[in-house]
Amino acid sequence: MFRTICLGLTLSLTPFVSAQARPVPDNFVDLTKRLSPAVVNISTAQTVEFGNENVPTFPEGSPLERFNDFFGNRPGRDGRVSKSLGSGFVIDASGYIVTNNHVIEDADLIEVTFPNGDTFEAALIGRDPATDIAVLKIDSGEALPFVSFGDSDASEVGEWVIAIGNPLGYSGSVTAGIISARNRDISAGNYDDFIQTDVAINQGNSGGPLFNMDGQVIGVNTAIISPTGYSIGLSFSVPSDLAKSVSAQLIEFGETRRGYLGVRTQKVSADIAQSYGLKSAKGALIRSLVDDGPAAKAGLERGDLILRIGDRDIDDTRIMFRAVAEAPIDTDVTIEYIRKRKRRTATVRMERLAENLSTEEKLQLEVDAGNAERTIGGLSVEALTDDVRRANRIKPDVNGVRVVTIAKRSRASGKILKGDIIEEVAFESVKTPAEFEAALQMALETGEPVTLLINRGGNYIFFALNG
Repeated sequence: MFRTICLGLTLSLTPFVSAQARPVPDNFVDLTKRLSPAVVNISTAQTVEFGNENVPTFPEGSPLERFNDFFGNRPGRDGRVSKSLGSGFVIDASGYIVTNNHVIEDADLIEVTFPNGDTFEAALIGRDPATDIAVLKIDSGEALPFVSFGDSDASEVGEWVIAIGNPLGYSGSVTAGIISARNRDISAGNYDDFIQTDVAINQGNSGGPLFNMDGQVIGVNTAIISPTGYSIGLSFSVPSDLAKSVSAQLIEFGETRRGYLGVRTQKVSADIAQSYGLKSAKGALIRSLVDDGPAAKAGLERGDLILRIGDRDIDDTRIMFRAVAEAPIDTDVTIEYIRKRKRRTATVRMERLAENLSTEEKLQLEVDAGNAERTIGGLSVEALTDDVRRANRIKPDVNGVRVVTIAKRSRASGKILKGDIIEEVAFESVKTPAEFEAALQMALETGEPVTLLINRGGNYIFFALNG
């Protein structure tokens, strides 16, 4: 089982760690022998209910009687079992196992199998759809081999890594490659900060570990980008710093407890940065605040540009999401920001983000990911959320995306205005920034003019952008 976006020990009871990073090895034999015992296969089963109404039943003795079982018409049968496979890894000798949320989501039964064939039924300790991390627990009656998290922030592009997992059901498979990029945003959610590798990862690798050459877990293999559904060398892993934090909370509380600031922000462009007296684009610009939220109580205002939260520099909005989420709850946190070209500080009492770990919440998170502000072709657009509609008096029956900024010298400059609602791209309706970005990108790649339908205060206008 694996998230695919189309257009994943020691032999002793202590983790293997060396004093410093190793040179490129001649092979990965010793490393594989040390790590493999702690990497497990995860299988799940789910009962899917269905009705037998209007399904044909063939009479006893009929040549077609055997098809009754195929159609589910056995006496007392009211469902079937759906199975899926994934990977995971033991992080504690007592039996705690980390995997992906999407591997075990909605499962009625979870089983983990070790390389030696030992199989145990696992209990779900907690799961976090926002980061796609889950923690399981097994009771084996004895200490288990385990691996430890490393420092993903210390990993570098070009560094050798290996993955161990269960691709396509082939347990214990080892693949190697390098880190291709860091801090990747693949539009999976607010906490996108993926490690990109060229390691061959396929369905079944989900939840498995990505190891550095010190034998430390620096990532949890989670997604691939592929037009075929199979590895083409674009693999993505949740960084260990995030996975470690989330899994620790799941073990301690059974749920995540994230910080809450109460602001909506937008990406800082080069032009905006210059207007705030900055030499380069960085930070997160507040475009609205929640009434009585922590930021509002601390005196922050719309238009403030956040540069630092606690001890973490805020290079962009994704970093801000993580900094806020990982901030200690009910604790004062210092925020540095710019207002009217002057640097200021505020002390914010961080509150807890209310979260619901249901399937409905996961779906909403996916919607929110699509609603995140996007920029393409010189246009930055935002979703028509309830707050945006209220603030700009946009009627409920209007659908599309709202223009936030237009880059100077862009194709849209002088044609499209801030506040315009773009309802169609190339005569196809768009309802979220993600849909707008995908539609405009596809249209621009043709090299032909792209027609946009603009709703400007209730008046409809067509504009053509040159490809």
